[in-house]
Amino acid sequence: MSAILLDGATLVDQRPVRILVIDGRIAAIDDVETPLELPPDVHRVDVAGLLAAPGFIDLQVNGACGQDITLDPASMWAVGEPLARHGVTAFLATLVSSEHGRIAEAIDAWRRGPASPGAVPIGLHLEGPFLSPARAGAHRSEQLRPPDAAEASGWTPETGVRMVTLAPELPGALDLIAELSARGVVVAAGHTDADAATGRAAVDAGVRYATHLLNAMRPLDHHAPSLAAALLDDDRVTIGLIADGLHVAPEMIALVRRTIGPGRLSLVSDAMAGLDMAPGRMRLGAAEVVVGADGARLQDGTLAGSIAGLDAGLGMLMAATGCDLSEAVATVTSTPAELLRLGDGRGRLEVGGRADITLLTPELEVVATLVAGEVAWSAEPARWA
Repeated sequence: MSAILLDGATLVDQRPVRILVIDGRIAAIDDVETPLELPPDVHRVDVAGLLAAPGFIDLQVNGACGQDITLDPASMWAVGEPLARHGVTAFLATLVSSEHGRIAEAIDAWRRGPASPGAVPIGLHLEGPFLSPARAGAHRSEQLRPPDAAEASGWTPETGVRMVTLAPELPGALDLIAELSARGVVVAAGHTDADAATGRAAVDAGVRYATHLLNAMRPLDHHAPSLAAALLDDDRVTIGLIADGLHVAPEMIALVRRTIGPGRLSLVSDAMAGLDMAPGRMRLGAAEVVVGADGARLQDGTLAGSIAGLDAGLGMLMAATGCDLSEAVATVTSTPAELLRLGDGRGRLEVGGRADITLLTPELEVVATLVAGEVAWSAEPARWA
């Protein structure tokens, strides 16, 4: 039996606690003043002064540390290790639009994958290929194609496909949205030129997520409402945002948060191969990307993923909106967990749940990340010796 006591942690609601982890599950969360029965071989770790949050869940990760998941789907297991440095314990391995056969390769890689030494890829996010050529962003136009029910016939959470981003205005898209949604796949609208009427029809058909709202879609317009307006206005939809300081201006982040209120906002990193790498040329699927001081961009300046971790987004969200820590942390924990209908305790710290835990300083710097009770990354290895 493996047992760890996190002694003196502070929850994001500012309550001091001790957290007992036994065999990868949370066995107790107790007030520091209450006697707690401990196993004789428990490893006591002093975490006084640190915040204990549920492990972060990132719904959009294209790669990290030079690895691109679309080019090499098997690399999703290696990508988990650097993600743990940013507090992430679970993520959706994201494929951008690619040639026929690459998605099947990714499904096979996910099924066969080894135990990850870091954050766990809990499934795939297929960002394409059923996207609008008018809003392709960094996706190569030659890789885009119309919705195809036959191609998507094997896409289910059981095969690893948990989220699919598509453009709902494309021919056949609404029927495919309904079909995928009925299978339990979270269908997202993104890389789309749709208007508000099409957005409303898409939500009625089953769209439940907005992929990086305001990026690669029509802007908000007071004369011609866009899909973004329809998604913001519908309580059934969770809103994804990239809060890296480049994709969305702080004023727009604040506007989105005020519009939808707490509980519907989901921060994503949209991390690509340049995360935690020096500037240089890298890949996002078939596209060549230049990584530099102004982020990851195509030669024409188009943003191509992000090089900021999910942890950085928390501080940016709080600075832009003035929301409290509990609300900010929910955008990367309980909100994505509920969207994906995870039933194993991920996204919350609760007795009996999986011990995915992120420890942070009060300044929101990640100090350690535990995945199923094991230390996946720590800035202070001596603390765990």
